[in-house]
Amino acid sequence: MGAYRRVFEHGLRRLDPERSHRLGFAAVRAGGPLLARLPGVAAAPVSAMGLTFPHVLGLAAGFDKDARGIDALAALGFGHVEVGTVTGRPQPGNPTPRLFRLVSDRAIVNRMGFNNEGAEAVAARLGARAARRRDAEGPVLGVNIGKTKVVPEDDQDAVLADYALSTRLLAPHADYLVVNVSSPNTPGLRSLQSVERLEPLLRHVREVADGVTTGTRVPLLVKIAPDLADDDVLAVADLALAIGLDGVIATNTTIGRDGLRSHPEQIAEAGAGGLSGAPLKERATEVLRLLRGRVGPDLTLIGVGGISTADDARERLAAGADLLQAYTAFIYEGPLWPRRIVKEVTR
Repeated sequence: MGAYRRVFEHGLRRLDPERSHRLGFAAVRAGGPLLARLPGVAAAPVSAMGLTFPHVLGLAAGFDKDARGIDALAALGFGHVEVGTVTGRPQPGNPTPRLFRLVSDRAIVNRMGFNNEGAEAVAARLGARAARRRDAEGPVLGVNIGKTKVVPEDDQDAVLADYALSTRLLAPHADYLVVNVSSPNTPGLRSLQSVERLEPLLRHVREVADGVTTGTRVPLLVKIAPDLADDDVLAVADLALAIGLDGVIATNTTIGRDGLRSHPEQIAEAGAGGLSGAPLKERATEVLRLLRGRVGPDLTLIGVGGISTADDARERLAAGADLLQAYTAFIYEGPLWPRRIVKEVTR
């Protein structure tokens, strides 16, 4: 058993998961200056969406909601870091407890509810980072935006205005922008995945982003749920091509609980929310394969969900992913995991 695994088994897993996350992330940020001295990860760069990624592996949205540790996380070995989900207005998220581990399944259940400081605060932090770093190289930065909870999902004008607010503030700081319509933890959000609701939203975000980013075009992606029916996945693929979207991220967390090894009482205690981690692997890979078969070779696809090992990563790339993201495996495997995976996948 490695050092991190011992710390996790005998320390971190005994703490409340959300408190454990805060402590772990604080330690990563505090170690940022030392981490910055580590040599870069030797790997083949990836060209996608007009950007050059240091390698295939990035950190999925949800870990760094408020853009507090981008460069420290990159120093651990992530080639791109996606911050957020950020909403137009600050919000506390759902009541606690709202984060649970299913250790037997190497999975996490969360119903965080987009807790974040809001687009204005995150934009200010990103602006300060850019001024501080100037021309210093860093990871490719993705910004993931979502709907503020108090905005009614059935009021299309209000939804468009809410996403526009986030886009206006954050697009100038993003290397790429992601519209999140697939979290199960904001009531009604997933209804925006229907192409009838999704098309005007994505077109509006594209228009607003173009209006605030002069001289450059920020790539725009959408993140979809694994729980979409196959026909709906294909409909999103067709929409992405029709409106000139730059990519699709597949997938977000699932509301399904089939096939879990954890005790039923533990699953019931975790309750509602999005399940991430190893149990998501099969469906996330299937959705990615469906997308690639529909969109052809050119649209960028980012594979996320259940990637724990180098073999998982290779399988997702073989299914059609251009880039990969992870989150839950990072929690279970520790700070050395990103570098190890990149090294094994690219050797």
